[in-house]
Amino acid sequence: MEAIGRIKPKRLRPGDTIGVIAPASPGEPELAAAGVSWLEERGYRVQLGVTIDQTLGYLSGPDAARAADINAMFASPDIAGIVCLRGGYGTMRLLELLDYDNIRTHPKVFVGYSDITALHISIGRRTGLITFHGPMAASDMGKGLSDYTWEYFSRAISAPEPLGPVSNPPAAQPPVFIVPGTAQGYLAGGNLSLIAATLGTPYEIDTCGKILCLEEVGEAPYRIDRMLTQLLLAGKLQNAAGIVFDVCVDCDTEAKPPSFTVAEVLGDRLGNLNKPVLYNLYFGHTADKATLPLGVIAVLDTEAGGLVVTETATSD
Repeated sequence: MEAIGRIKPKRLRPGDTIGVIAPASPGEPELAAAGVSWLEERGYRVQLGVTIDQTLGYLSGPDAARAADINAMFASPDIAGIVCLRGGYGTMRLLELLDYDNIRTHPKVFVGYSDITALHISIGRRTGLITFHGPMAASDMGKGLSDYTWEYFSRAISAPEPLGPVSNPPAAQPPVFIVPGTAQGYLAGGNLSLIAATLGTPYEIDTCGKILCLEEVGEAPYRIDRMLTQLLLAGKLQNAAGIVFDVCVDCDTEAKPPSFTVAEVLGDRLGNLNKPVLYNLYFGHTADKATLPLGVIAVLDTEAGGLVVTETATSD
């Protein structure tokens, strides 16, 4: 069932309680503890989910317990926002176990990336809740966020103004347009592997008229090619208004000759879609990452130099 309308969560403020959950793989205890301390040092209270220190193979506890954690955090009046511990694998196993009516009636800031993509897609489509593709407690906060990452994260979840232009870190090369142009639409997307894995299920991504943001890590160019071709065959890339691809960490290094580069694959697979395509934006598996509010209006514009988020993601 598709959600009708969009819901903006209340913006977070120091003193609010953030729930930290582990909906996918377990995290290293030291990094988890450091991530909690990092949030507390910035004035937030933290409540830990029940599976935060559990391990069941490559999962952080049984499916039912991890799903119950998500449902309980949304239902609790004491929790103002939710930050995922890490990605890894496991969120697709939870999609049929979530209480979407509960999430819809108790909207909150929800943050994560990588494997968390499946939750972003399913929650967004079934509740209309704007969620946040951003840093996680163990993977990022446990190591300390850079000034760049903290600025985008704090503004996305707390500021009453739109995020505005999404630029790369000062010392990094700016993003480049593989295909120039202008497009406007709601932000959607996440990890390319997860998006491809949901195709053909009731939880597949809706890209129609969207600015589709794709990120990946450690995938050889031919595997990027395969997943983009899968999205093309499903009509998902043709339906998008514009496409943004991240700095693909350890992707070209996985190439074995003869090979194309990731940039060449993007040019080949996306270059003839007659829509703007931006490459090399920092929002994925890099230490520096911008937080992207999924579900708000953004503009992709060559003249403006890249991606501009034009709508506020939170409410009072």
